[in-house]
Amino acid sequence: MFQVLPPEPPPQSAPEIVIERSAATTEEVRVAAALTDARVDVDSGFRGASIVLYGAVFNPSDTPADVVVVVRGPDAPVRLVKKTRNMGVWLNSRPVLFEGAPGFYMTASTRPLSDIADFGQLRRLGVGVDHLRIDAPEEARTVTRYGVRDVVISRLGEDYLDWRRAVIRLKEAAALYDTDPKGVEFVDRGLFRAEVKLPAVAPTGKYYAEVWLFQEGAPVSVSNLTLTVEKVGLERDIYEFAHRRPWSYGVLCVLLAAMTGYAASRVFRSR
Repeated sequence: MFQVLPPEPPPQSAPEIVIERSAATTEEVRVAAALTDARVDVDSGFRGASIVLYGAVFNPSDTPADVVVVVRGPDAPVRLVKKTRNMGVWLNSRPVLFEGAPGFYMTASTRPLSDIADFGQLRRLGVGVDHLRIDAPEEARTVTRYGVRDVVISRLGEDYLDWRRAVIRLKEAAALYDTDPKGVEFVDRGLFRAEVKLPAVAPTGKYYAEVWLFQEGAPVSVSNLTLTVEKVGLERDIYEFAHRRPWSYGVLCVLLAAMTGYAASRVFRSR
């Protein structure tokens, strides 16, 4: 007995896949970026970290573009003293306090910033250590902290620029501020990378990265990223205890020091 089978359907060709670029990619110049690590854990064995920032430049035009990377760490007060000579004796001046300066600041670019944009653009954006915004009040005043009177520096004061340069110089010496005019490298057409090096003394907290794209001296696009540097383990517990209960932490440190000194004296006395 034979069974009549229905005719086989005609072979169908595979559907044609059309890849369409977004309108923003085809019409606008823009930059996109990311970090290899968005979190850095700090423990007793922390010796610094190196993070790669990578991205792509979408540039449908023939005008060349430059990439500038700015990484800024959490702000914190900066207390400075200056050596002054008084009657032949060098003494410390009254402490000067900046209310807020970045704990970490790094710029990397495809070429020197002065070749990418003019002074006004860089100052308006706060790009570059020379244009770094360090918080200071409009008028100088004094505050008392832990029994010591500090002079809070004023941005209108005559010595503001000198103190500001001192902050930058000390941060650079500690490898917390860095400027690399060739730190952004194009590894392929439109693809770039930059390395963010955090020293062992890098402060904990939120870091903010800005990736600027410049064309003909003007910013045309920016990509914003965040990075978290956080203590972990026993170090974090001690840090939180010290900041939440400073008096208890101080008393405990004094007791531990006294007990250690007493134990050491007993050991050396028995010998």
